[in-house]
Amino acid sequence: MTESPKTSSPASQTLALCSCERTFQPDADAIRTGLTVTGATPSIVTCSNLCGAEKSRLAELAGAKSLTIACQQEETSLRSGLEELGFAGETRFVDIRDRAGWSSEGAQAGPKMAALIAAGQLPPPALPFISLESQGVTLVYGRDEVAIEVAARLADALDITVMLTNPGAVMPPRKREFPIASGVIRQAKGYLGAFELTIDGFALAAPSSRGALTFGERRNGAQSRCDLLIDLSGGQPIFHADSLRDGYLRCDPRDAVAIEKLIAKARELVGTFDKPKYIQFHTELCAHSRSKITGCTRCLEVCPTGAISPAGESVAIDAAICAGCGGCASVCPTGAASYALPAADELMKRLRVMLRAYHAAGGETPVLLFHDAPHGEPVLDALARFGEGLPAHVVPVLVNEVTQVGIEQVAAAFSYGAAGAAFLISAKPKHDPLPLAKMAELAQSILPALGYDANAVAILSTNDPDQLISGLRTMPTNKVAIEPATFLPLGAKRPVMMMALREWRNVAPEKPGLIALPKGAPFGTVKVDVEGCTLCLACVSACPTAALTANPERPELRFQEDLCVQCGLCQATCPEKVITIAPQLDFERINAAPVTLKSEEPYACDHCGKLFGTKSTIERIKSKLAGQHWMYAGQNADRAKLIGYCDDCRVEAMTNSGFDPYAGTPRPRVRTTEDYFRENPEDKAD
Repeated sequence: MTESPKTSSPASQTLALCSCERTFQPDADAIRTGLTVTGATPSIVTCSNLCGAEKSRLAELAGAKSLTIACQQEETSLRSGLEELGFAGETRFVDIRDRAGWSSEGAQAGPKMAALIAAGQLPPPALPFISLESQGVTLVYGRDEVAIEVAARLADALDITVMLTNPGAVMPPRKREFPIASGVIRQAKGYLGAFELTIDGFALAAPSSRGALTFGERRNGAQSRCDLLIDLSGGQPIFHADSLRDGYLRCDPRDAVAIEKLIAKARELVGTFDKPKYIQFHTELCAHSRSKITGCTRCLEVCPTGAISPAGESVAIDAAICAGCGGCASVCPTGAASYALPAADELMKRLRVMLRAYHAAGGETPVLLFHDAPHGEPVLDALARFGEGLPAHVVPVLVNEVTQVGIEQVAAAFSYGAAGAAFLISAKPKHDPLPLAKMAELAQSILPALGYDANAVAILSTNDPDQLISGLRTMPTNKVAIEPATFLPLGAKRPVMMMALREWRNVAPEKPGLIALPKGAPFGTVKVDVEGCTLCLACVSACPTAALTANPERPELRFQEDLCVQCGLCQATCPEKVITIAPQLDFERINAAPVTLKSEEPYACDHCGKLFGTKSTIERIKSKLAGQHWMYAGQNADRAKLIGYCDDCRVEAMTNSGFDPYAGTPRPRVRTTEDYFRENPEDKAD
């Protein structure tokens, strides 16, 4: 029986800094100073080989309530060692070696290490999930014997049907283990466990097929459902962004290696699967349309998978099809679509902690490098192991998808003291970079007005670590916030976005009042030709964000600029066509009270004096109708006074006078044959 090692009583929060066999030197003093802004200063334990020769030192750490170990490579081994010691506290592992220490500038990377550790100590956000269920019902869609061979290899694990499109002379299998048909998929929708297909030219193979498969009578419009769709047709993909559609497996039928990978993957797609629900959607905030008039279409323009579709006055997002690029959340101006891995304000809080720790540790001009795991991490690993490593001022920020980052995160980053923001994407990105390009264009139109170089926001599309370094070193880092902001982002996307922009301007090198923005920007103003406006207020009912409102006390149209998302619904709805929208960012109008665009004197009822309508409109109607229209002419002239009555008085007067609003001028009497002969007796027959 062995005696367990004695443990000391470390602080409730402990940080273990390992130099990985002295291949770099963590700056404990800078890290300690940087972490003071997080509200807790942990006890720091330094070591050089915690996973090996110094593994016994885990006993010093096992009594902490919260333990952060600055090592990710040996996480599995270290967790196992802590479990053997009965450690029951929270454990987090942060990489400061590959991202900071292994660099030609590693000696100056103390502030970056503090930023990485500060972010690593934040609790992970809760993630929502949906379930997809597959019973293994599979359609193999091909053109020749390859499809039949693949189907035969999968028949023991999946419920297979083969459909050949425009087949030539295909030899029948000696033993039929699954149905074989011919046809062409005309329409397809769905996802893993719920594909729906419309097929033209559908026909089953004849069992009497001899030298080559023959098929029976063909029919169009056949419907089919399946859980998996394997496409070996060699033609165009059935779905846009085909590699992102769960349950749709496609490869070149001539590529033997790709076919082997496809078969292995197909075997795994039976059962129930949890899929992240990437997007939270709030229908009531959507500015897509009103009264069958289309307004905002930003999310529809950037969704690569077709997961978004119009649904009445809003759009609908199919979570089962959504591939999680986050483009819709990035471009959504109202916050109707918001990213959930993590939410927008959660990512901003992370940036806040990182940049505050960086500056507190003595850092001056940080550039944030946003990257994902599948592409970004291998590039950064290669740079650390075989290159010069990341520069000391470049702080990597791991996100689920780079395309999820919106203007609110960029504004927050600069307001917290960033000198630049770079976005690393693959030379052949998995997701369409269009939403990222739109966000960068918007940011680059704001930066110069605030005193920054437009290139302080950059998209680096490369798979080459050396090209990444070259791009990072050319980014300007000469301008940062005068005094970094410290605001805590809380709440929905739109208010947080406006707060971040306001705070950015308050600490920026330059403080403009107004910035002109490119078309499609989610900020701007509404201009009204007051001479042509009749104050019908159709624009008020169409506005999805209440940027345009009416005054319940008098005829008045009011506008609040920070609520306007430039959807264009007011412009499209206005019957007089006197409204135009103009994209801009007016910092004086952020959180300001509504302004009056047009106001008129109300009309006082001629009978009771109640105010209603506008004086100009009532008088114009009087001048056009009184004595001109049959309802108000001749013996009906006294009806003209009703035009000047309010609704209540008009109904009362009409009821008392017995006025029939549906009555018209008397119709002429119908003439008969007898009338004609009475007037023309000479035409009457004898």
